[in-house]
Amino acid sequence: MSQESSPPAVDYSRVFTQAIDRLHTEGRYRVFIEILRNKGSYPNARCFAGHNGPKPITVWCSNDYLSMGQHPDVIAAMEEALHDVGAGSGGTRNIGGNTHYHVGLERELADLHGKEAALLFTSGYVSNEATLSTLARLFPGMIVFSDEMNHASMIAGMRHAGCEKRIFRHNDLAHLEELLSQADPTAPKMIAFESVYSMDADIAPIAAICDLADKYNALTYLDEVHAVGMYGPRGGGVSEREGQAHRLTVIEGTLGKAFGVMGGYIAADRTVIDVIRSYAPGFIFTTSLSPVLVAGALASVKHLKASSVEREGQHAAAAMLKAMMRDAGLPVMGSTTHIVPLMVGDPVKAKKISDILLAEYGVYVQPINYPTVPRGTERLRFTPGPTHDETMMRDLVHALCEIWSRLELRVAA
Repeated sequence: MSQESSPPAVDYSRVFTQAIDRLHTEGRYRVFIEILRNKGSYPNARCFAGHNGPKPITVWCSNDYLSMGQHPDVIAAMEEALHDVGAGSGGTRNIGGNTHYHVGLERELADLHGKEAALLFTSGYVSNEATLSTLARLFPGMIVFSDEMNHASMIAGMRHAGCEKRIFRHNDLAHLEELLSQADPTAPKMIAFESVYSMDADIAPIAAICDLADKYNALTYLDEVHAVGMYGPRGGGVSEREGQAHRLTVIEGTLGKAFGVMGGYIAADRTVIDVIRSYAPGFIFTTSLSPVLVAGALASVKHLKASSVEREGQHAAAAMLKAMMRDAGLPVMGSTTHIVPLMVGDPVKAKKISDILLAEYGVYVQPINYPTVPRGTERLRFTPGPTHDETMMRDLVHALCEIWSRLELRVAA
């Protein structure tokens, strides 16, 4: 009797290798540069890119937009918390990780947005994914209307919810209303969008979207991660600046960008926050933020509520860099925000420019490729802050012009 042949073994290593090879072929393989920021002198830092020890660099792509990660009040608050309670939180919020620091920061964030309550998460990604998935699952037949440029974390939350999703063209109010009008008027609805879109550096028409939400009886979910700390008289974001915060069901933000530390959060009325606290697995089953981080974030939020110096310095720096790039004929994208995107349009060239800037000019800026942006729109994304001075900007623009000429790249019309 013949023995049955065994099925061929799966070559796992080959599949892994091919997946990485595809990224190299498409010019999308990501290289993480090892850097250390110099405390108290940001954007100066050190880069460990070779075997000759650390090399001094200037950082141009950090999301620590206001240099609050270096602020003396933030560092002092973190040091005080470390020596007061130790390093970690001790567990999830419902077991051992609910500290006085966490409760205090949530109260401060609720006040920042004019809401009844707030809830902390370990990151902005988690706060989006956990909140959107939980909200949508609560309502059978929920339809989420999502801007086509929404962040991956928002998309993940909608996908996890398993709800119906209808995508409207970016910031296109006519298309959004068309989709809303076609939906079952009795179906629960939610409009999910961002205030500042970090790759195209444009801003959503918040008031007009809220008008449509009122007209079609929809909840609203606003991601303000690139705007909190940056806009509004107290840093409450674009919704505060435009007087629309009270019209939004949920405002989501981060503590890891303008506030300079780490973590994410949502702010809403007390019942919505209680629902997310009670039902979202991404909140319930994860260790809470270290009280050291929470203490630093709390100090940062309090400072930026009272001080506009950092915001004004950052906006002035962004305006200056945009003007310098335009005057030099570089293809800087139109932007009314603090973000300065420079269009390249090719992943290999974007990586090449980044490599030359680092190796020859000590300039650190990472290329932005697909899937973060659509194919063919690859770019460099600069985030000048209040501590980037005019000399740094002139040196940067000079370097970019030399590289553009060397690589025979397209210049602005």
